[in-house]
Amino acid sequence: MTAVMSGRDVTVTSESVTLRGLLGAPKTARGVVLFAHGSGSGRLSSRNNFVARSLQDAGFATLLIDLLTEEEERAEAATGHLRFDIAFLAKRLEAATTWLSNSPETRALEVGYFGASTGAAAALVAAAEMPDHVGAVVSRGGRPDLAGEYLATVKAPTLLVVGSRDVPVIPLNEDAFAQLRCAKKLEIVPGASHLFEEPGTLEAVSRLASSWFARYLGKAA
Repeated sequence: MTAVMSGRDVTVTSESVTLRGLLGAPKTARGVVLFAHGSGSGRLSSRNNFVARSLQDAGFATLLIDLLTEEEERAEAATGHLRFDIAFLAKRLEAATTWLSNSPETRALEVGYFGASTGAAAALVAAAEMPDHVGAVVSRGGRPDLAGEYLATVKAPTLLVVGSRDVPVIPLNEDAFAQLRCAKKLEIVPGASHLFEEPGTLEAVSRLASSWFARYLGKAA
């Protein structure tokens, strides 16, 4: 599995902090996918980079960003106080979305979100808050249920992907799926656990995500 996708380092300002990101922008990108994740995972995550490279191969720009600063990540590792602060994570995601809309490389591209774990809930909240900026959402092994009342107001077409062996999370996704009022789909990947570590399962996620974004994200202006 490739450690880091092709791209360049960027920084995004959110209120008083600077977040580090990795932007990969093919010249003829048809949209840009912003990755959202909870604690303990960031722009250098091998799983996120694998999916990002697959999306680049499918013609999408990608932005992997650390939603927490290094100091926040260290504090969160000890206390766990930020991983379930969905509103906090969503605000960081909204700042990154605004950055994409202002960057010369991506401002002409419609934005999609790829969320994992609690980052999926943050992606759905941000999508509900920025309906004119977000064209599609994909959740991988996520906790979309944590988006709560925002689920019913999401307009972006949403794909929920869960592993068949991720038993505790399946009903949480089914419940969230029932509350969504947008175009939606729930996919269960056979043989996959929560982290999609089994052979071929992350490839399946990449194919599903690429297909969903290809269907719903616009092309460069």
